[in-house]
Amino acid sequence: MTPFSDAIRERVLVCDGAMGTMLYSRGVFINKSFDAMNLTQAPLVEAVHQEYVLAGADILETNTFGANRIKLGSFGLAEKLRDINIAGAQIARRAAGDRAYVAGAIGPLGIRIEPWGKTGVDEAREYFREQASALLEGGVDLFILETFRDLNEIGAAIDAVRSLTNLPIIAQMTTEEDGNTLDGTPPERFAPELEKRGATILGVNCAVGPGPMLETIERMEAVTALRLSAQPNAGKPRDVEGRNIYLCSPEYMASYARRFMLHNVGVVGGCCGTTPEHIRQIKAAVRGAHVPASVTKAEARGSVKVGTTIVAPPVPREQKSHLARALANGTFVLGVELLPPRGFEAEPAIQRARELKRYGVDVVNIPDGQRSGARLSALALAVLVEQQAGIETVLHYACRDRNLVGIQSDLLGAHAIGLRNVMLITGDPGRVGDYPDATAVFDVDSIGLTNLVTRLNHGADIGGQPIGAPTAFHIGVSVNPGAANLDEELRRFEYKVEAGAEFIVTRPIFDLPAFEKFLARIASAGLPVIAGVFPFESARNAEFIANEVPGVRVPEGLMERMRRADGQDAAAAEGIAIAHEIAAGLRHAVQGIQVSTQTGNIDAALGVLDGLR
Repeated sequence: MTPFSDAIRERVLVCDGAMGTMLYSRGVFINKSFDAMNLTQAPLVEAVHQEYVLAGADILETNTFGANRIKLGSFGLAEKLRDINIAGAQIARRAAGDRAYVAGAIGPLGIRIEPWGKTGVDEAREYFREQASALLEGGVDLFILETFRDLNEIGAAIDAVRSLTNLPIIAQMTTEEDGNTLDGTPPERFAPELEKRGATILGVNCAVGPGPMLETIERMEAVTALRLSAQPNAGKPRDVEGRNIYLCSPEYMASYARRFMLHNVGVVGGCCGTTPEHIRQIKAAVRGAHVPASVTKAEARGSVKVGTTIVAPPVPREQKSHLARALANGTFVLGVELLPPRGFEAEPAIQRARELKRYGVDVVNIPDGQRSGARLSALALAVLVEQQAGIETVLHYACRDRNLVGIQSDLLGAHAIGLRNVMLITGDPGRVGDYPDATAVFDVDSIGLTNLVTRLNHGADIGGQPIGAPTAFHIGVSVNPGAANLDEELRRFEYKVEAGAEFIVTRPIFDLPAFEKFLARIASAGLPVIAGVFPFESARNAEFIANEVPGVRVPEGLMERMRRADGQDAAAAEGIAIAHEIAAGLRHAVQGIQVSTQTGNIDAALGVLDGLR
């Protein structure tokens, strides 16, 4: 066969259509690993490939879209990664013969990578390199990197392939109907970036049908001279008697293939819902079209301005909030945690906030994600407290149960209604509280969340697009001095500082000498520290905190004092006394104290703060 690089210069090539939906239509359950079928049901996979070859496909994608270590690991198949990928390439090669090229298909890892997730770019690169190496061993002619939403992740995939081979790479993002990726990156940004990273052909696939995809292709054509690829879905799926059915006809898809070819598209095919009949009609359209295959936009490109990210200067820290100004000026601050109430009646909590303000407390901390029943959201309570009690809040915002785009919308809304101080936390798993069967979603962790808010503070969204005026969030992060793996805790803390953290709130402190050593280790960050303090309510409460709360160390001397307290009232008073002593000991080592209590008892909290001014 003609080398792929020569063929793409001479003519438009037709890629195959869907593999997953074809297997699904043959009764394969959607919760199975389709990639593992390369080992368990190879004849079925090969039969699908052969149908596409007979339909006229010039390129067959291997059945390896999810055959990376992360996704295979969810099925307990990580150790079969090499065998699955080699078999995928060999099956496609048998079906292709000398009539089609074999493209090693690589999809996203299924996890977030930095700056949004805890997986490093270098780690992601190694995962992709492992899969690409096996596909090369199987004998592919080129690679298709497809259905990516994150520019950093597809960049890591391109780097991985390029570290192994100079074979052609088709790099495809997946976009919304507005042409931007699912993370909001516009084609004016991702197309030049993919070209710079070393892709051979740039494209889009999945998510949308041919109509919206054509508009995206037109935008890409304006900013790159490289050939393009387009592999749309067969429209949006419809639920018909419990099955997803794609309703775009083969003729309709073929009509758009001709339109794609007018915009420097050198590879056209299909994604979800497309069948061999769709590919047959697309092939006929390609054969019948009289469009020069070597269309170039190099001359036109010189007159086109490539879209760039507009980054605005951030709001000076001392202008963000009263708390930010106090910390910037070295003023000692007092904070008390206020739990969101059960139900929607917020007035009792607002009244407690008024009492805290009268006492002289500077800020009320609103924890997020209390799992014990139906509670008012932290964001709603923070707004009500600031508006009706007149005291500033620190909104604890957890990543759990929110995806990246939803988080961005939440925070923009919070800023619009006046909230400024945020403490960004990952959040705990959901298997606590009144709903043990509740599931948890972790699209990003606190490091990724800090990166997101910092980007908003510079006037850009997660896709790098300008949002207008920058937000003015005062960014706090949590750190646990009593973490079981303190080195790991400090490593993550350094990443938070690098991501844009501006102040620190610690977990409750019980061991002053140990905390002083911890402070020495984080001093180089130069961030103000608000130390957490917690008054025990009883000896039993102290035993629970010491033995059942992860990452907390309670000295035996404090435990003994709680055990000696005679009666409930005496134990509560002793707990307040211990916490007050700890707070007084911390007074000259930190820039603030935050008191949390088991039940939201503000009288106990005020007892701890008594005299600290």
